[in-house]
Amino acid sequence: MSTIGIETRALADGALSRKPRQGRSLASFERMLEATKSLMLERGSEEFTLQDVSERGHVSIGSIYLRFESKDRLLHAVIAQELEAIIAGERALLDQVLADSTDLGRFLDLYIDRYSMFMARNAPLLRTIMQRAAIDPAVSGPGKETARKSTTMAIEAMLRFANEIGGNNPHEKAQVAFQIVFATIARQFGLGATPESGDEAVWSVVKQELAKMALAYLKFDG
Repeated sequence: MSTIGIETRALADGALSRKPRQGRSLASFERMLEATKSLMLERGSEEFTLQDVSERGHVSIGSIYLRFESKDRLLHAVIAQELEAIIAGERALLDQVLADSTDLGRFLDLYIDRYSMFMARNAPLLRTIMQRAAIDPAVSGPGKETARKSTTMAIEAMLRFANEIGGNNPHEKAQVAFQIVFATIARQFGLGATPESGDEAVWSVVKQELAKMALAYLKFDG
């Protein structure tokens, strides 16, 4: 089953003027995307030109315009690709955590530890995508779709241990627990994080305590 959402697929399809077919044209296309992603990570923004992409990716300006009518469309293609990769990566992460978990406590320990590492790897590009989404409705929709899918997958994984969750609404409690976990990890690696929150020694302790707090909340029968 494809991990890409409807809005993300529309963003990817709408970005291209002409799809590459095979061989050299496909390799050139992939270099365009990789060069653009590399520049986004390097600059931490979209402050680069198509000439920069041309030089970084060893592709001509003409070949870029053959695929994309503008820099915006090129950015859309890279963002759609990244959003799809995020969901595929989270799906693989959750599958592995579930395979390694025998109870809710173990699940939370592993999930919070591995999800924080996943976010650390992806946060630099995600920050740039978030900046774009704030001003570009074409990116905002797929961004929200990706967030919804991420939330749904995490909640469904947590509900594999629904028999350990207290109260009469395990779905609601799993949803709240995820939002607390996500907000804490997003602050650590996302926009607005302070130098203190980036302290690795502090974060190592916070991760462990976060798992304990989430477990206590989920098990509370109230």
